[in-house]
Amino acid sequence: MPTWDPFRDMDSLRREIDRAFSQFTSSRAPFARVAFLPGRAARAYPLINLTEDGDNVYVQALAPGVSPETLDLSVHHNVLTIAGEKLGMAEVPADACHRTERAAGRFRRGVELPVEVDGDRVQARYVDGLLTVTLPKSAAARPRQIQVDVT
Repeated sequence: MPTWDPFRDMDSLRREIDRAFSQFTSSRAPFARVAFLPGRAARAYPLINLTEDGDNVYVQALAPGVSPETLDLSVHHNVLTIAGEKLGMAEVPADACHRTERAAGRFRRGVELPVEVDGDRVQARYVDGLLTVTLPKSAAARPRQIQVDVT
């Protein structure tokens, strides 16, 4: 007598749900596609690191293959928007393509910053697929040293 395998049943259910959602998203594009990267584990693109020190906020965005001419950065209040386009591979006949994992196309990502920044002094560099953005904190967001008078 076969034994019950709950993981097999959950996997079957997951496949059915995936199939239902793929039918839904393909019929209602373009708004249905919420991520740049394909697959079940789709994430926001580009992947980032967000750090800060006393004077600046730093965003490092991993964006290999992005044409620097297409990069468009903007800051509004405490949100940095990174947009651009990653070019795809040359047209390959469907019968010659066995696997496609590297997505291509336009992307846009908003990154909420931990503090207000001075948008007029933002600097950005793109070297070897890494976009580094330095965002100076606004005067109001920087820590202030307060002098204590001793009387």
